Amino acid sequence: MRFTKLAIDPDATLPTSVGIAYSDVHREDFPTEQEYITEKDAEMDAARIGDTLASLGVAVQLHPGNAELPERLRRDAPGVVLNLVDSVKGEESLASAIPGVLELLGIPYTGAGILGLSLDTNKFVIKKLLQEHGVPVPYFQLFSTPEDRLDPLLRFPLISKLNAIHGSVEITDDAVSENVKHLRRRLRYLIGTYRQPVLVEEFISGREITAIVLQDRRKRVFLAEKVFNKPKSRYVYLTFADQWLTEGRSVFRYRRCSDSVLKKYVRKAFSVAKMVDYGKFDIRVDHSGRYHFIDSNCNPAFGPVEHDVALSVILDMYGIPFEDILRRLLLNAVGAPPPTVA
Repeated sequence: MRFTKLAIDPDATLPTSVGIAYSDVHREDFPTEQEYITEKDAEMDAARIGDTLASLGVAVQLHPGNAELPERLRRDAPGVVLNLVDSVKGEESLASAIPGVLELLGIPYTGAGILGLSLDTNKFVIKKLLQEHGVPVPYFQLFSTPEDRLDPLLRFPLISKLNAIHGSVEITDDAVSENVKHLRRRLRYLIGTYRQPVLVEEFISGREITAIVLQDRRKRVFLAEKVFNKPKSRYVYLTFADQWLTEGRSVFRYRRCSDSVLKKYVRKAFSVAKMVDYGKFDIRVDHSGRYHFIDSNCNPAFGPVEHDVALSVILDMYGIPFEDILRRLLLNAVGAPPPTVA
């Protein structure tokens, strides 16, 4: 199947200066080592992206996402900010403050706005919104305490996820429960450790597809199936250790795939979740061919393909290099329209 390049006007001028806002990470801000690991390299990753921008002839400033950010931005006056902040003071829910600062200062920025980032840190609300708009999701329930009544519509096995934290934190080999006793034990640990509700949903066996959305003249969807290279087990899914602790050992690979019906659902989900510029979804396709949206990420992990970032790895499979992704995001931010097609 043939794919065209991103719609980038060769005459479009990139901003002369770009600020990169990144998470200001300190170990004491995170309740566990797991959550800290997902963010600890934020400054180094921002610097590497800055090197790529510099190679495009753009002046780059790095800005930690902390209380000094407004003053730094006023001083440096970047033309655009590449917003890579995933948490503030260790709280993902505070990341929505960053676009608020940028809006007040009148600085264009990449990625989702205040509402999109706020929704992104409430998986339960996203699931409800998708469900209300006809996007298929597994049956789910939010638990605020370990002893909340279990919805009788839910059927085991069930997988439990932290409601406000991404990065596969606490998605371990023990994440799937086959009975109430195990589920209650897991809920006590998660709620007691992280002091937040837990989303419990039916575990869907079957194929897993990652969808990347990138906006140019329209919402372009790129699909890739995860092909797992793990020992046979009853429940196959990507754990925190698989994602963060494998030290280069690949537990899965991506394989390009196409599904026009799924792409329509992905585009709708992108709009419902108030995403901007780019986004990522994980979808399970059960043995009957039914879709189940199991994860949603606005402003997903961002970086070149060498860093094994899903967005770049998948788009590279479609012939789109990281430099083109950067160009498109920056041009979107400053309002440069894609070239029209005759």
